[in-house]
Amino acid sequence: MEEKILNTATEMFLSFGFKSVTMDDIAEKLGISKKTIYAHYSTKNKLVQASGSHLLKTISEGINKVRARNLNPVIENFEIKRFVNQHLKGEQTSPHFQLKKYYPKIFENLIEEQFNVLEDCVEDNIGRGIELGYYRKKINVPFVTRIHFVGMMGIKDKEMFPLEEFSEQDLTEEFLNYHLRAICTPKGIKTLEEFIATS
Repeated sequence: MEEKILNTATEMFLSFGFKSVTMDDIAEKLGISKKTIYAHYSTKNKLVQASGSHLLKTISEGINKVRARNLNPVIENFEIKRFVNQHLKGEQTSPHFQLKKYYPKIFENLIEEQFNVLEDCVEDNIGRGIELGYYRKKINVPFVTRIHFVGMMGIKDKEMFPLEEFSEQDLTEEFLNYHLRAICTPKGIKTLEEFIATS
């Protein structure tokens, strides 16, 4: 039952937002009493924290599966982006913004966890890219890893990038294009342009 509550809550939080969804909504969706939810999660905060960690774990496992495919390092960026976007449902309800605004402590903890996942992933991608000649040899890897993370977080800011003007899909696509052009060799840029032209 605990797993069922967690999966349903995570799905609803992503679809309608962390603030918008109540414990009553989750209970109604599952056809159980609110008391049953509280037996497993004594507060909404605990359920939000568990949902965030659950989602991050799912995304982390999915990213590792993409990495295990040993794709071209340039293309791997887009495959990871595609997987993450599928799991975040395009973020139409701005769960990222709601989490930051209404659950700041949980948000901070998750950002730290998220960076640890991304750091390993980006460092490995850059290492392989340099080795295979797709990325420039002289790259300050810790800097690029952090600027990549800050950029990915920054494009989620709906005040800076309102949905009426920027779709989530376009933003991540544009950001990756921008990021990769900064680190690619001519060989990498050729791969990037061929991939964009055919996708």
